[in-house]
Amino acid sequence: MWVTSSDRSISPLSTTDIPRPDTGATPTARPSRRRPGTSLGGLALRLHFYAGLFVAPFILIAALTGALYAIAPTVESVLNHDLLHVDSTGPARPLADQITAATATQPRLVLAAVDPAQHPGDTTRVLFTDPSLGESEQRAVFVDPATARPVGTSVVYGSTGALPLRTWIDQLHRNLHLGEFGRLYSELAASWLWIVALAGLVLWLRRARGLRLLWPDRSGSSRGRTRNWHATVGVWVLLPALFLSATGMTWSTYAGAHVDQLRQDLSWTTPAVNTKLTFGPASGGTAGEHAQHTGHGAAQPLPSTPERAAQIEAVVATARGAGLSGPLEVTVPAESGVAYVAKERRLSYVWTQDSVAVDGATGTVTDRLRFEDWPLMARLSSWGIQLHMGMLFGPANQLLLLVTMIALVTVIGRGYLLWWRRRPTGAFTGGRAPRRGQLRRTPPILAVPVVVTAAVVGWFVPLVGISLLVFLVVDVTIGLLSRRTPDIAG
Repeated sequence: MWVTSSDRSISPLSTTDIPRPDTGATPTARPSRRRPGTSLGGLALRLHFYAGLFVAPFILIAALTGALYAIAPTVESVLNHDLLHVDSTGPARPLADQITAATATQPRLVLAAVDPAQHPGDTTRVLFTDPSLGESEQRAVFVDPATARPVGTSVVYGSTGALPLRTWIDQLHRNLHLGEFGRLYSELAASWLWIVALAGLVLWLRRARGLRLLWPDRSGSSRGRTRNWHATVGVWVLLPALFLSATGMTWSTYAGAHVDQLRQDLSWTTPAVNTKLTFGPASGGTAGEHAQHTGHGAAQPLPSTPERAAQIEAVVATARGAGLSGPLEVTVPAESGVAYVAKERRLSYVWTQDSVAVDGATGTVTDRLRFEDWPLMARLSSWGIQLHMGMLFGPANQLLLLVTMIALVTVIGRGYLLWWRRRPTGAFTGGRAPRRGQLRRTPPILAVPVVVTAAVVGWFVPLVGISLLVFLVVDVTIGLLSRRTPDIAG
């Protein structure tokens, strides 16, 4: 909600608005000449008003929960220091010993992955599949590399291995802990944020000039100062808001499905290494251009826990030799004939996600995928996700998101203040809406593209389309009521 109407008319004062002396002559009716830009500006004003009034509460909640999520990684590292870091000194014990010690604490669970300690003082994570946990959750045992002793156990979530506090904040931001139904709130906020922001920018460009676009004029009335701060702060956070809106929609239910389909149609999906080690005669497939198959025929029995621990250690050594220098996660195959996958983790300051598939029996690389070989849009998507989550640039990234969310909250607050101040004097109702009938006043050469664009956006982003129809019903209802009771006309 960047700019709320502070004028009852968006058209400039013309000479026909100035009272003239009565000369007794019958005035000649002049055709109304309205500049196209004026009509489009009025349309942007009305759209900005209704979207700001009804959708801004959802954007406000998303901003507040987003501010919490922005600082969640830092808070997590402080509150869970004893799990993530150790004070032990000395050389690390073999990774196989660390894995064996962790599996001994979870004898009934299936080993799923291992995240070796990246730096001295970090703990190694040994991850297990636990049927009692939710989707994307695993049980992690944290091991001191120097002593090969477990220091604690916790549930981790997602590709970043979020601990319970960050997971709770993540779900609060995503769906308010209301499940799939709650995701509609965040999708509505993300879907409308870019529209409200761009409509507000159009309105502010029509009013402000030069540096006034970026710095408020504080010399006017109280309402004028509020409007100027509302608009200029909106310009300051415009680019981050557009970015957060675009990346937020990729996680949504309905718009996200269209984004996924579009990425698939344009071959922008994230690639993955081929993990299959054996191919039957009827398969007719290959492992891709990187594959170097080992030629196993029949399926082999799964190795024992000590054997797997030794294989994982060998896989890590192979991955390091293949050039994967970042923090690793080794995925353990759950069945025979499948390779281990060593992949760089999505953590702060990690720009690449190279991965290799390794035959655990021989320690040879069977497939390799470099991040530079990903499609450009897949790479941009990966960086965008990390930036949205506050993980790409570490604390600096989190601080930028926090400041953006705080600024967005002030923009929304000032927008509602402007709306309240437009109410009739002495009334307890809300502020008046901008002038009606803007679409009818827009020339067809501009109105038709506007309607077509709205239809396309409404289809691709369904919650925008549905809410636009709701706004239209509300607007028509207000118009009908205003004809009967002119005093409440907006």
